[in-house]
Amino acid sequence: MNTTIIQRETIPTQNLSFDEFDETNTPHPQPTNFDNVVEAALSRRDFLGGVIGFGLANFIMTTSAYAKDSQNIFNFKAVPTNTFDTITLPEGFEWHVVAKWGDPLWSGTPQLDEQTGGTAKSQSKAFGDNNDGMSLFKQNGKHLLVVNNEYINKRYLFPTQKKHRPQSEDDVLKSKAAHGLSIAQIQQNDQGQWAIVKDSPLNRRVTADTPMEITGPAAGHELMQTAHDPAGLEALGTFNNCGNGQTPWGTYLTCEENFNGYFSSSDPNLTLSPAQKRYGIGHNDYGYNWASFDERFDIAKHPNEPNRFGYVVEYDPRNPNAPIKKRTKLGRFKHENAEVVLAKNGRVIVYMGDDERGEFLYKFVSRDAYEEGASTEKLLTKGTLYAAKFYQDLRGAWLPLTPETTGMSEAEICIHTRLAASKVGATTMDRPEWVAAHPEKPEVYCALTNNKYRAIKPNKGGDKTPAKGPNPRAKNIYGQIVKWTPDKDDHLETGFQWKLFALAGNPEAHQDARAGSDNINAANMFNSPDGLFFDTKGRLWIQTDGKYSNKGDFAGMGNNQMLVGNPSTGEIRRFMVGPKECEITGSCWSPDKKTLFIGIQHPGERGGSHFPLGEDHIPRSCVIAINRKDGGEI
Repeated sequence: MNTTIIQRETIPTQNLSFDEFDETNTPHPQPTNFDNVVEAALSRRDFLGGVIGFGLANFIMTTSAYAKDSQNIFNFKAVPTNTFDTITLPEGFEWHVVAKWGDPLWSGTPQLDEQTGGTAKSQSKAFGDNNDGMSLFKQNGKHLLVVNNEYINKRYLFPTQKKHRPQSEDDVLKSKAAHGLSIAQIQQNDQGQWAIVKDSPLNRRVTADTPMEITGPAAGHELMQTAHDPAGLEALGTFNNCGNGQTPWGTYLTCEENFNGYFSSSDPNLTLSPAQKRYGIGHNDYGYNWASFDERFDIAKHPNEPNRFGYVVEYDPRNPNAPIKKRTKLGRFKHENAEVVLAKNGRVIVYMGDDERGEFLYKFVSRDAYEEGASTEKLLTKGTLYAAKFYQDLRGAWLPLTPETTGMSEAEICIHTRLAASKVGATTMDRPEWVAAHPEKPEVYCALTNNKYRAIKPNKGGDKTPAKGPNPRAKNIYGQIVKWTPDKDDHLETGFQWKLFALAGNPEAHQDARAGSDNINAANMFNSPDGLFFDTKGRLWIQTDGKYSNKGDFAGMGNNQMLVGNPSTGEIRRFMVGPKECEITGSCWSPDKKTLFIGIQHPGERGGSHFPLGEDHIPRSCVIAINRKDGGEI
């Protein structure tokens, strides 16, 4: 282990988002005359119709039938936007904190020291930072909450360190321990509030140093082999775990997203390969400084180490000793979540988005069908990966990524999935975030959060990003939600029909395409849809991770929020507003549907919040529980 801090020029990352860091560290190609668009297009009121070549009414889902269906699907009065440093819910609802960063999972672990951010030892026994996707499992009458811990808020984890960067081995170990997964038994007290059960045998922390198996076609490939793992079969750790999924056989899927921000080079003159550039691997990291104390994160010494991250990881939380497995067959990219459904014949379908400007939507189809009680080991290792192609006539197709279609080996497709999707000509998308499948009918939705380079710059692979199809606006700062329906109402089919469910926007600030679709108005406007999930009633819940400046293009939008959409009519109502400078992300339900668990990530990321403990406390990411005051189902 190298205990000498590597001195290098670094990017000032304290107030940079991952998206902004990527653009600084590995910028997109510069625009060419062919790629440029006339910005005046945004000022034309007929922009959408003109670009797509058919009427807006065909393009956006109809919103004319609100009244009848809305009475059946909505059971709350919409809340207005605000900039309060708390949770705002409709009348008749209440909330409480279930778990927050630094809460001990075992007795003997100290409470978080807010002055220092704690130590590696205390963090390894406590709830991780910046919680994201989550699921609730029930095991022998016990409730087990599994939560992703995506990244850290450096200003609070390292409050005394220079530039809030790790300066010691313990700092780096603490940072690693704040990442990964927090698995905790929770239960309700006499007042109906949920809390962590300390010392439960089901409690576990999975971190950036936890061993896990590499499975699927990439296992053992030369691109996966390192000095620490010459066989290429065992990776250490999972980190930047964003969204999640849950399988019919009861396992948890955690998705590695911005893994590139953890690697750096001790050689400032190191030549980066095209694949490294495509995946955002550069000379600088996101300010974590892990390479200074763990050289496997130094790409000058271990160029293959980044190839071992960016996957969907499967884990059975009901067995604390269960092996954790990276499922390379599901592709390597910036995974947002993994939405699992079954085809009519029982084969497993996994829908996934790659959260990067101009990257792609994916679908995995298992070779074998799921049978209850049978072995599930091959269900996520054998099958076909597809990338989505959207056409102007509202049709689409899933393009297979195979050696025949890409000229790449099966292992190379799994490791360099973005390159494979470019080869088959998949549609570049506006940062595909969460995917959600309707529980009662074959409809799938995806949040396309934003893309300021749409029609301005190509993606990092040079693929063009024209403003058309499901990505119709140039310089898209608001985002949209696309919906598709598979042919024959079967997820196994490779053809589909698509429409947009909503174009987010600000009708108070703009009168053109930036105002959004007809179902966006002054009472429900939002930007950057991110998390998506359905409840058992068929309501679409929309979580945002966007601009909270509340001025200019975003005037009137307030803090990030959670809304509810009616898939039948297109109506959208705001259900919740979060505290200052947070993202609303992650969700799951109690078995009786009386509690909705929601993630509040990075409140006060720029120093402007004290949520959830209030004044005199630092802000802390947390999971909250939402209930009806009358004790009924939500």
